[in-house]
Amino acid sequence: MPLDERFKGVGAALVTPFDEEDAVDYTGLKNLIDLVSEGNVDYLVVQGTTGESPTISEKEKEEILNFTIENNYKSLPIVYGIGGNYTKAVLDTIKKTNFEGVDAILSVCPYYNKPTQEGIIAHFTAIADASPVPVLLYNVPGRTVTNISVPTVVSLSKHPNIIGLKDAGGSLEQSMLLADAVGDEFLLLAGDDNLVTPMISVGWHGVISVIANAFPKEFVELTWQALEGRFKEAAKLQLAFLEFDDLLYVESNPVGIKKCLEIKGICGPKVRLPLLAATPELGEKLAKAMIREGFV
Repeated sequence: MPLDERFKGVGAALVTPFDEEDAVDYTGLKNLIDLVSEGNVDYLVVQGTTGESPTISEKEKEEILNFTIENNYKSLPIVYGIGGNYTKAVLDTIKKTNFEGVDAILSVCPYYNKPTQEGIIAHFTAIADASPVPVLLYNVPGRTVTNISVPTVVSLSKHPNIIGLKDAGGSLEQSMLLADAVGDEFLLLAGDDNLVTPMISVGWHGVISVIANAFPKEFVELTWQALEGRFKEAAKLQLAFLEFDDLLYVESNPVGIKKCLEIKGICGPKVRLPLLAATPELGEKLAKAMIREGFV
């Protein structure tokens, strides 16, 4: 099967806006969909970690997905997050989900249980067998504890319904080994915004991005400069985002990027407990960085 070009470039890992009563803010969500679409992102990612999926009910997830599909005026491909640390529950969710309008799912490595690599293979094989749409693996050991190893990715890449990997492991060494080990038809997507240029330079195909929520135009430009081999130009933009990227995670994700979206007038900064909205100190630092780099 050839590389699925729909997911090359930039996927915006959409936040979930909330109002002051802690309900989903659909006006803010529409503003966000419009912003990233106008910024020419290549696809939308709904209910990944950046969307605060652990705090969203099943009913809300269904409503958010439907709203995104209905307001996807550019008909961009949609990736939907379906994952968890209990395989049967993930399979039950897949069975209950209406996949009309969904082009792929993003499924996170099981967290907390600390499965073996063999357990990870069995988990994702079961998901890929059950899913009516292609599956993207998600490796984020900073949140899940367990790293999906290179040999495990290679093994899973042979499943006809597993088309790629989002990796937020932060290891350029693993990125290089993966690019060398998997076939040319397997998508490799960065999950760390600050490593997009170097990861593309060793053979990766794009990014599922947090930053693209608030600054889609700039991050699309950066990513495609790298994909087209213009690494000097991409590196210049990458450096502009470097300090800024660090600030986004000081108080956990998506606290920082939601503050940026508030500064831009897209949606409020509200997050659900146990997260807290950005402190005034962080907000001031982000605002200064946005002005300094010309992002507002």
